[in-house]
Amino acid sequence: MKRTAILALLLGSVFATPSFAALKPGDAAPDFTAKVALGGEESTFKLADALKKGPVVLYFFPKAFTTGCTAEAHEFAEAAASYKEAGATLIGMSADNIDTLHKFSLQECGSKFPVAADPDLTVIKAYDSALIRVGSVGISDRISYVISSEGKIVYAYADRNPDKHVENTLAAVKALKK
Repeated sequence: MKRTAILALLLGSVFATPSFAALKPGDAAPDFTAKVALGGEESTFKLADALKKGPVVLYFFPKAFTTGCTAEAHEFAEAAASYKEAGATLIGMSADNIDTLHKFSLQECGSKFPVAADPDLTVIKAYDSALIRVGSVGISDRISYVISSEGKIVYAYADRNPDKHVENTLAAVKALKK
């Protein structure tokens, strides 16, 4: 019980503060391979392979099935076709396990884009987007990146409010085409 109260206090103070993207435009995007769920099916996502097809929008979210993350997933799902039309690959990532993300992919992402599991925070730490870790529980910050096909960060947006992530990253992807 004491641990739960401490975690609640930490999360409350962390979510009340603004977030900042750690990687900046021009930085090399760390390469990664991760398990993903798409439409309830599991596969492997390799950033290097996706970049061969065009830019990648990688967005980190704190926890599947929470209010903000569910709203954000719905917005990304609604815009998934627009990302594809602009030549970009869309992928979400959290510290949730793959079983949780199978359900999240189906229910909240509408099977429109893959969501990656990073329970060990390997990729989350590489993108410096870890928000908090208490014991074996890790949570990612809400950060969205647009990565050029050359493997460079071209846009980074960090805000714990999910409202502008889709609008901003889609605009950055479209600007790459010009």
